[in-house]
Order: sequence, then structure tokens, then C-alpha cells
Amino acid sequence: MAQELIDVLVTTFWMVLGIAGIFIIFLGVSGLVYLVWNFLNSKKDQMRGYGSLKTVTFGDESSVTANRVASVSGVVTVFLIWMVATGSSLLPFNVLPVPFVGDTQFEYTATNAAGDTDKATVKVRVNRFGDTTAEKLVAPETSDGFAKDDVVMVQERRAKLLRAQNNDDGGKEKGYRVTAIDGQAIDRNQTVEIANGTVLMTGAGSLQVRPYTGPTMEALYLPPPEQVWTRFLQLNAEGYQGVGLWENVMWSLIRVVLGFFLGCLFGIPLGFAMGLNSWLRGWFDPIVEFMRPVPPLALIPLVIIWFGIGEQGKVSLLFLAALWIMIIGARAGVSGVNISKVHAAYSLGATKPQLLSRVILPNSLPEIFTAARVAMGVCWGTVVAAELVAAEKGAGKMIIAASKFQLTDIVIIGIIIIGVIGFGIDVLMRIAENKLVPWKGRG
Repeated sequence: MAQELIDVLVTTFWMVLGIAGIFIIFLGVSGLVYLVWNFLNSKKDQMRGYGSLKTVTFGDESSVTANRVASVSGVVTVFLIWMVATGSSLLPFNVLPVPFVGDTQFEYTATNAAGDTDKATVKVRVNRFGDTTAEKLVAPETSDGFAKDDVVMVQERRAKLLRAQNNDDGGKEKGYRVTAIDGQAIDRNQTVEIANGTVLMTGAGSLQVRPYTGPTMEALYLPPPEQVWTRFLQLNAEGYQGVGLWENVMWSLIRVVLGFFLGCLFGIPLGFAMGLNSWLRGWFDPIVEFMRPVPPLALIPLVIIWFGIGEQGKVSLLFLAALWIMIIGARAGVSGVNISKVHAAYSLGATKPQLLSRVILPNSLPEIFTAARVAMGVCWGTVVAAELVAAEKGAGKMIIAASKFQLTDIVIIGIIIIGVIGFGIDVLMRIAENKLVPWKGRG
């Protein structure tokens, strides 16, 4: 138990260092762009509008808006880091060393059972991953000694075993062994450097040839942007597993919108009721607070048992993902109404229906819109889990199916599409919020 805990803490420590390194690079680029932007606009008056009349802007959302140049620069920086990390061909030059591809060779020295030594040359051809059209090397048939020249064909970032004992004369006799690689002594379970790679002698005496991989990420884990774009064009034209790309996206969008709509339809009135009536709040509060921290993924088995594997189960899961968020948002909006506004309304002769429609509802809308934006994001995050329930169509289904075949580029395409659509919906919600709740952040 103690050792497992230590291992978890050590792993977490290295994760923190890695994440911190990425953030430092990202923020460093952000600071550089910020300095350049300020230098180019140093002679312009930046203080205009409502925020220019204030001396303190902290905590006032209306006075702090996103700088569009910073937003664009941030997105461009993410793509640059992506291209650098994957060794993308879109860059005019390689920032990081890329994996070795091409021809190289090394020489090994072998000793046979009689104690004689001989040398042989091994030619190595490293092909790009997935390239099946590369010309194969042919081993020479002539050799003067017992050690025979050989060839190795290997894909980039992969390793290949060379069993010299199977190729050399007398290699299977007791006492035969490889003793050196390119003049460097080697023994079992040892590694030596060769041109453009390394050679490891295994415990059985075979040679494992591993070309230089470089610090860039393998396409299996993170493909370069151009590969993702090529796959996107292919999916757009041919679809995936018999379903069009945008048909998958449409079905996910329909499920998300339906689940979100049902969550708002039932969550907002219930949240209002809990904020206005102490009995209803006491009645529903334990249920809401109990279900709120339960992740939608944990509900999948119950959803399958209760609703089966049809559309009802998927929409129900998304409904439950949005419901509790909307209840809490509406309840918080009602509870947060300034009591002085309520007293002012009563002093002006407002009735309870007027108080609800003219004071409580308008002052609750900012919290409701915030909850709606959070709920929509959670629904998009849950749609992948919802489409695990035997879905035949949907972006989540496409992602899950592609992950089983290690098609990382399709997985990334699905993630990007979900993110872009989610961002678009969030922008529409912000626009609606600005139109419907212009008083947000202004007291």
C-alpha cells in the first residue's frame, strides 16, 4: 500500500513538471506577443468605453473583455506547439530532431565455437511508418568468413530483431557469440550506439536494432496537423464505417440539444421553486446534492437497464447530466437576488407575480445563463459516454470506434469537431446573454 502510494505521488510529481513546462512555454509565447502588441499600439488610446470610466475593474465582468488578438495568438501558438511536437512538414525547418529515415549500417564482430573471429556488415533501411511501397534490401550471397552480411528492414520509431546466429555459419553451435558492434564491446542486455540508432543485445544473444527516434511524438499518439487534415478530407468524402462524418455530428448534436432542453425544461422551474419555498428546498435539496457529484458515466449501467440501448437511454443520460446543473444555477440565481431590490419593489406596490417577473427573474438570469453554458459543456462531454450505449451513429461513436483501431487522427477530428461546435454554441449563448441580460456585471 505504501509503495503504491509513493509510486502515485512520484508519477504525479513528474506530471506536474511536464504540465508546468508546457504552461511556461505557452505563457512565455503569450508574454512575447503581448510585448509586441503593446509596442505596436503604444501610441494609441486603449482606454475607451464603459471600462475606461473605472479605476477598479476586478470582479466586474462588464469591464473586462477578451482581447481578440490574444485569442487568435493563443490558438496559433497551440498549433505551433502541435507542429513542433510532431515534427510537422508544415514548418519550414525542423525545430526538434525528427526520427531517422533512410539507409545506415553497422558492423558486428562474432566469435565461433572454435574461437575464430570474423566481421559482417548489416545494412539497415528505415522506412516511414505505414510505407509499404519501399524497395526491399537484398542481402549479399557471398562472404569469405563464417560471419555473413545481412540486411534489416524496419519502420521508423520501431525496433527489429537480427538473429545473427541463424545467419552465420556455426551460429547455433555452443560458444558462438557476438562480441562487438562497430568495434564497441557488447554483452547480453547491453546497448551500444551506432550511426543513426542503437543496438541492444537481448538475453538470448540476438541483436535488436532501433533507429534514432528523436524527441518528437509518434503519430500513433499525436499525428501532425497535415495528417489530421488529410484524414478529415477523407472522412468528409467517404465517411467512417458506412456513416458520413456530418451525419455522425448531426446525431450527436440532436441528442445534446434534446438532453439539454429537457434539463432546462425541468431544472429551471424546480430551481426557482427551491429558491422561493423553504419546504420545497428542504424536500429536493438532499436529492439534488446527492446526485450532483455523481458523474454521468456512473449512470450508464442503470440507463441501459431502465431504458435499453435506444435513443431514449442516450437522451436520458444527457438530461440527467444537465438537470442538476440547471437546478443549482436557478436556485443560486433566486437566492442571490439583492434583498434591497425586493424591498424596493414591495414599497412601490408590486404584487408577488410582479416581483417574480420584474425583479427575481431578471436578476436570476445571469446565474441561469452561466449554468446553461456549463450544462451544455457537460452534455457535450457526456455525449461520448452516451453513445457508448450501442450507438450506430454519432461523433462519440466514431471516436470510440476509431480508438479501438488506434486511428488517433480520427479521434482528434472528433474531438476538434465537438469542441468547435460546443464553442459555437457557447458563443451563441453569450450573444443571447448580452442581448437579454445587458445588466449583468453592472449591479
